[in-house]
Amino acid sequence: MLYQRSSALFTEAKKYIPGGVNSPVRAFKAVGGNPIFIKEAKGAYLYDEDDRKYIDYINSWGPLILGHAYQPVIDAVIEKTKKGTSFGTPTEIETKIAKLAVSMVPGIDQIRMVNSGTEACMSAVRLARGFTKKDKIIKFAGCYHGHSDSFLIQAGSGAVTFGTPNSPGVTKGTAQDTLLANFNDLGSVEALLEANKDEVACIILEPVAGNMGCIPPQKDFLQALRKVCDKHNVLLIFDEVMTGFRLAKGGAQELFGVNADIVTFGKVIGGGLPVGAFAAREEIMEYLAPNGPVYQAGTLSGNPLAMAAGLAMLSELNNDAGIYKRLEEKTTYLKEGLQKVLNKNKVTYTINQIGSMISVHFNDVPVTDFDSAAEANNEYFKKFFQGLLEEGVYIAPSAFETWFITDALSYEDLDKTIAAAEKVTAKW
Repeated sequence: MLYQRSSALFTEAKKYIPGGVNSPVRAFKAVGGNPIFIKEAKGAYLYDEDDRKYIDYINSWGPLILGHAYQPVIDAVIEKTKKGTSFGTPTEIETKIAKLAVSMVPGIDQIRMVNSGTEACMSAVRLARGFTKKDKIIKFAGCYHGHSDSFLIQAGSGAVTFGTPNSPGVTKGTAQDTLLANFNDLGSVEALLEANKDEVACIILEPVAGNMGCIPPQKDFLQALRKVCDKHNVLLIFDEVMTGFRLAKGGAQELFGVNADIVTFGKVIGGGLPVGAFAAREEIMEYLAPNGPVYQAGTLSGNPLAMAAGLAMLSELNNDAGIYKRLEEKTTYLKEGLQKVLNKNKVTYTINQIGSMISVHFNDVPVTDFDSAAEANNEYFKKFFQGLLEEGVYIAPSAFETWFITDALSYEDLDKTIAAAEKVTAKW
C-alpha cells in the first residue's frame, strides 16, 4: 500500500480533529481517498510519512515562492526565535517589514499586520464600512476571501437578489448585506449598484481568482471596476492574499496598472508562517484604532517570528530582479508541455495561466467565472489528481484551486511532471 502510514495517521487524527484535518480541503473529499501526511519538505519537494517524494505544486497554497525551507528565511526565523517567540509589544522588525512592503506596492501608505488572510479581508471590509458609513458589500461568485460570515454567501435566484448563507451559522441578516456579482461580468456589478444606490461600501475581489482554479481578469475588467467604484463612491478592495508579491513586486496592482483603495495580503508576506495584512492610503488607514473609530486588534499580530520570515522573503524578492521572469517562464513551459500531451491523448481541457499561477480544467469552453469552472468534468480531475499523486506529483486536491509554481522547480522537475501527465491521461 502506497500510503500505509498516512492512512493510519488519518484514522488516528479523525478521533481527535473534526474530519481529521484542520482545514477542509486537506481531507481529499473532492478527489477521493485519504490525505497524505507530510513529514518534511525541501526546495520543490515534499516527503510523506511513507517516505515517498513528490514534486510540489501547492507550496503551502502559495507562500513558498522560493521553495520549501529556503535558507535565508529559515535562518531569520531561527535567529529571531533565540530572542523570544512573542512579546505582545511593538518591535522594530514590524516597522522594517511595513516600510519594505509599502515601498514595493503601489498606492499604499500604511499597512496593518494580522494573522491570516481571512482576518485581513474581514478587517478590510470593516474598515471600508467605517470609512464610507455604508453597510453593503459586493463580492464575486467563486472568489474566496476566507471564512468570515460576510464572505460565505451564495447567489439567490437572480443577479440583483440578496445573497443567502451557504454555511449554517451565517445569519440571514449578515447575508443580506452581501451582494453577489459574476466574475468578469461588469454588467452584474452595475446592476447591483443601481439596485442598491448609496448603500454599497465596497467591492472586494481576487484580481486574479485562485479559488475556482486560476481565472485571470478579462481585458479592461479591473480598469472598468475602478471607474464604476469612483462613479458610485465605493471602495475597491483587492484581495491579494494569493497574488500579492507573487505576480509582481507590487502584485496585481502593478501587473494590471490598477490601484485599489484597500489591499489585503497573506501567503508570501509571511514566508510560510501565519500572516495576513491589509493596507491603504493614509486617509483610509487613519480610521483604524487607535487613531480612528474602526476597531481591529490581535495579540499575535506582528509576531516577531512571522515578521522575520516575511522580511527575509520580501527582501529576497525585492533584490532579485529576475525572479518574476523566471517564474513566468517556468510556468509557461509547464503549460505548453501539458497542452502537448493532453492534445496527444485527445483529452478535452482548458488551461488558464498568468505569471506563476496555473490550472487545468477538463472542459472545452473558456473558463472565465465560477459557472464555467463548475462545468468541467470533475471525474476526469479526480483521475488526473490520483494518477499524478501515484507518479510523485502533488497538485491541489480540488479542481477549484490554482497551482502555484516555485522558483525551486527545475526544468527536469517540469519535464517529469509533463511525462507523468502524459502517462496518466494515456489510459483514459
